[in-house]
Amino acid sequence: MKLATVRIDGTTRAVKLDGDVLVDLGTPDVGTLLAQDDWAGKAAAATPATATVYPAAGADFAPVVPRPSKVVCVGLNYRNHIQEMGRDLPEYPTLFAKFADALVGAGDDIVRPHETEQFDWEVELAVVVGAPVRRARGEEAEQAIAGFTVLNDITCRDWQFRTREWLQGKMWDSTTPVGPYLVTPDELPGGVRPALDVRLTVDGEVMQSDTTADLLFDPVALVEYVSTIVRLNPGDIIATGTPGGVGHARRPQRYLTGGETVVAEIDGLGRLENKVAEEKSA
Repeated sequence: MKLATVRIDGTTRAVKLDGDVLVDLGTPDVGTLLAQDDWAGKAAAATPATATVYPAAGADFAPVVPRPSKVVCVGLNYRNHIQEMGRDLPEYPTLFAKFADALVGAGDDIVRPHETEQFDWEVELAVVVGAPVRRARGEEAEQAIAGFTVLNDITCRDWQFRTREWLQGKMWDSTTPVGPYLVTPDELPGGVRPALDVRLTVDGEVMQSDTTADLLFDPVALVEYVSTIVRLNPGDIIATGTPGGVGHARRPQRYLTGGETVVAEIDGLGRLENKVAEEKSA
């Protein structure tokens, strides 16, 4: 299944893609849906004959989970990106966090804050959690994965590297597109360990191109690791890291200055297409 949260008449609705229409799933967003018992069965049972439908063409996508209880991100998780950043392969995942206020929809503007001069891109495979888990292992960790989506971990590099902790470069308001769809593992090659082509372009120029098969810590391993530290709730997001090709590692370095169109896409999941907009003065 492909699930999404779309904006309809000033509110949001959880929907399922069915051909060229979106079928209303009876909840305000995908996060609320995932919190229900047997969410997958309920979503599968919804049909155009039994529920309200909306055209898929031109849909206004909100973040696929608008208010996750947590967004856990993984740094340095593609071998080639680790090498381009001049680091050794880590023994454990490098974790940081984002907050829900950072998230925007698949077609929304990315808001470039005026405080940064080093605004960078990072296409990522994101795991969406579908069941509450703590210290999950093996099959339990696999079953906790509701599906996958696309996330662009836009980063203020000058703020990221002010200190040894990365959080302040990663959590800026309205900078992180996520969506458009949550795609369940049964639709993907590799299932809960999908092998998918990943790309990012800026104004049509390819900046990143890789496969999720290059991940050092795969999605199941990340659910196991993160859930050891903190409970994972339905709708929580784990961003699994970015491949090589970020602007900060280029020579000369390249950053987003405003006005660019950034497309982040993963085969089988969909694409984020976002304009970089300058933040309006308060």
